Amino acid sequence: MMRGLPAAGLAACFCAAVSLAAQRPAQVSGFDPATFDTSVRPQDDLYRYVNGRWLDTTPIPDDRVSFSASSELTEKTNADIRAIIEELAAQPNRRAGSREQQIVDLYASMLDETAIEARRAAPIEPELRAIDAVDSVRALADRAGRLSATTTAGPFFATVGLDPRNAGDRLVNLSQGGLLLERDNYLGTEPRAVEIRAEYQRYLTRIFTLTRRADPAGDAAAVLSLETEIARAHIPQPAAPPAPLSVSQMTGAFPGFDWTAWARPQGIDRVAGVVVLQPEFFRSFAALVPQRPLATWRAWLAARYITALSPYLNRDISDARFDFFGAFLTGQRVVIPRWKRGVSLVNTILGDAVGRVYVERHFPRSSRDRVERIVGQVVRAFKQSVLESSWLSPSARTEAHTKLQALSTRVGFPDVWKDYRGLEMRSDDLVGNLTRAAAFDNARRMNRLARPEERGEWLATPQLVNAYYAPAQNEIVLPAAILQPPYFDAAADDAVNYGAIGAVIGHEIGHSLDHAGRWYTSTGALRDWWQAQDVAAYAARVQPVLDQLSLAAERRSNPQADGYRLNGIQVLAESVGDVAGLTVAHRAYRMSLGGRPAPVIDGLTGDQRFFLAWARIWRAKDRPEFRRQFSLTNRYAPPDFRANATAGHLDAFYEAFGVVAGDALFVLPARRAHLY
Repeated sequence: MMRGLPAAGLAACFCAAVSLAAQRPAQVSGFDPATFDTSVRPQDDLYRYVNGRWLDTTPIPDDRVSFSASSELTEKTNADIRAIIEELAAQPNRRAGSREQQIVDLYASMLDETAIEARRAAPIEPELRAIDAVDSVRALADRAGRLSATTTAGPFFATVGLDPRNAGDRLVNLSQGGLLLERDNYLGTEPRAVEIRAEYQRYLTRIFTLTRRADPAGDAAAVLSLETEIARAHIPQPAAPPAPLSVSQMTGAFPGFDWTAWARPQGIDRVAGVVVLQPEFFRSFAALVPQRPLATWRAWLAARYITALSPYLNRDISDARFDFFGAFLTGQRVVIPRWKRGVSLVNTILGDAVGRVYVERHFPRSSRDRVERIVGQVVRAFKQSVLESSWLSPSARTEAHTKLQALSTRVGFPDVWKDYRGLEMRSDDLVGNLTRAAAFDNARRMNRLARPEERGEWLATPQLVNAYYAPAQNEIVLPAAILQPPYFDAAADDAVNYGAIGAVIGHEIGHSLDHAGRWYTSTGALRDWWQAQDVAAYAARVQPVLDQLSLAAERRSNPQADGYRLNGIQVLAESVGDVAGLTVAHRAYRMSLGGRPAPVIDGLTGDQRFFLAWARIWRAKDRPEFRRQFSLTNRYAPPDFRANATAGHLDAFYEAFGVVAGDALFVLPARRAHLY
């Protein structure tokens, strides 16, 4: 007979649950067992058991290329933000230049489709003329720097961060770029990659024709050839950041490009240090500059600029981008509705301004307090796990504990809100709003270099459905928008919340102690605090996860058909983070019980609810075209793997569901990863 949830486990807890029922307020499990897919067993496929009905009945919206638990929350949050904007727009007597007026004007500029159609390509013509006026390498570098300072079309990615070698100081981190496609699409030989290159060249020809370039087809071919060479220069991210360079040192290290002319429009010429994260790439890129005609570089900049601004232009140009990057490349069926694009724009440009209103309306203090208690319990569980760990050397164990002691945890919203005073937003000037906002943000980031003592701003907005760990600050951030079901349910008991948001918290904290976190101390200083024995012991401990990934890669050996490709060390790191996070979150949950037995709710034991909650947050489905594209840079294993394989490393999972040899999710004890 097929086994489902073990009745013996339920009966063992039933009496205790009855006795506690009279002492506590009524609790809910956060689950409706009627929604479970009972055609499968949790012992064989935990992911399908809890998500099967959702997967079978939930369509991917036509304007999306994937849909998941986080997508559902994003849709809900965007609707909440829209309601806020429309309410602000209905208020009379808004003060000119106020946050409210900035929000309303920016949103209105995106929704004024009639004006956008009437202007056609006129808003971008001045910049295109400036690009076509480039007549030297210095002018090329200057224009590339100006595009970085005033648009999202710059060729490289520069961010301001803390200097790990001199705690408290700030510097600029510079990452490779220069491509509009993923690297493998330029260099791959499989039929899909060849097809993508052909379609990309047609796209370039189309946008060059629409913007009246003299030789659209010739420019398109030249840009594709140039970007293919740039793609060959791309390299993986290094484990530890290199030492910073001054801009003048960059000129000596990477000859061929005028780095001073590139840096000056952005204010980077005033920076003491630039961490060039991929020196080999920048050396190759700079050497390539004098090898190609300036006409090719002008077309390259134009392609980047038109592509970046096309969603904000008339339908002919915006459709060209959608037809290639949306419909062809990712399988998206329809353009995202204009109101959603307006909300996204407000979130991007004025995220903290609208975020302040969002948290006032949708994030109660009681939720923040409860999540902070969960965070504190997970941190305490991590500390105990580290002190008891047998694989860390004594010195590494001490540093890890110190790092956990110093960890900052930010829940819901930042302590310091971004100030947008002085940023002009006009309801009739969408492209101008974008340009002014980019210049304003660039100036704000550069000004922070002169005030390294300032902290408190986030890299995210409160309405972002995500979480992150910042190694230089040694802090985790949990924005308000992710603190909703199924990640956090204020009405559910602790088991569900520890299995969901608790495991997310554990995952992020785990990054402070893993192979990447080992390079940063408790103060954010750059120093490898692992010994050789720690490196070897860690490798041995994560080997079972690597074995699982290798087996999964063999089973998913046809990325052309299946779409998933497991990308080595990046996927391993995130998969190890899942195991560590879920393990410590379960320990934290047990600690939270204070020695009391967990209640049975809706026929589910505490541990069962914990693991079902874990599996539920990974529900997701996507379009085949997007899956292949996403896999080229994806840092994560497929969602079913994250749910099932991770749970299979915890002994508590076997006890909760009575998993035994012969069940599909059974893993021999010797092949389970035990980090904490």
